[in-house]
Amino acid sequence: MPDLPGYMVTCLHTGKLALLAIFVSAGIVLQILACAVYNNWWPMLTVLMYVMLPMPLMFFIGSDTSSLMSSGGDSWVDATKFMTGASAVGSVAIPAILKHADVICWGALAMELSSFFVFVLAIIFYMQMSTENEYSAF
Repeated sequence: MPDLPGYMVTCLHTGKLALLAIFVSAGIVLQILACAVYNNWWPMLTVLMYVMLPMPLMFFIGSDTSSLMSSGGDSWVDATKFMTGASAVGSVAIPAILKHADVICWGALAMELSSFFVFVLAIIFYMQMSTENEYSAF
């Protein structure tokens, strides 16, 4: 993108940020709809996992997400990977366990899992946005 003018690059970055906001909003809407449509608020338990999911990354890694993709690392990076993985598995396991216990129906399970995948797409999109150099065209 070095041949684009500065205002076009700024507009593209704003569009990426708007798309990220749409992904997060869609995930929240699906989460609430899974509860409100079927008049059962047990699926809101997964919100605890969504809140806990970024905590190890914020506390132990900070803004350096490149160390998550490497195979080597210190014990803090390994602990962060483990806790993030446990939170991600819990985000899928809670709705599955609730469905297995017949607490929620199939529609709520589908909405919960689609909400999880929308959040995962938003996280991947955010990580991709944060690794590219925003100011290369200026």
